[in-house]
Amino acid sequence: MASCFRLCLISVWRWIDPIYFACTRLSYLAQDDGDPVFRVRLAKYKGPDRTLTDGVKIRRNDLLVKIHLHNAKLLRELCANGNDLMKGRLLYQRILQAMPYLASHVSRHKKSDKIKGIIGVTLLSRSSDRLGFDSFPIQSRAYLAMKSLTCYPIFWLSTRRPFKRKHRKLVPKYLFMSKETLLNMYTPESR
Repeated sequence: MASCFRLCLISVWRWIDPIYFACTRLSYLAQDDGDPVFRVRLAKYKGPDRTLTDGVKIRRNDLLVKIHLHNAKLLRELCANGNDLMKGRLLYQRILQAMPYLASHVSRHKKSDKIKGIIGVTLLSRSSDRLGFDSFPIQSRAYLAMKSLTCYPIFWLSTRRPFKRKHRKLVPKYLFMSKETLLNMYTPESR
């Protein structure tokens, strides 16, 4: 019953997603397989100054590429897989496969020389450091509440047991990566 309800919600979301996409400034990140995981847009950073692991400082009004996972597409894939561990591995692999395309997008962008890095917000930041991201808490309570309202329903749809005790500790966080780290880790020539 619960899985049927979940599939119905995902179907409704897939129908609404093109409307959401049309109302945002997002664009698809092209991939060879034609199945993009990321949608991106340029954004000026508005939070507090951050110093990343590689020493790069992200300051207010720095130009960043904001990344969004294509959740409607990913949820459909995740629901086809069994347990949460398998879903986590699938999500990690899909993001890892998409990172070189993100690096290519940033390096070829007409404003590449002004782009300082990439930014995203996620509830699932546990393995993000293995991908090269630095995670930071969201300090604005209003923004944290808004991101929680959008992140938790996605998480609840993706997992079989969303109300387990360990899941209650999940909080949306910022993910940052400097342009240099992105290009060093994911440009095909540097691998």
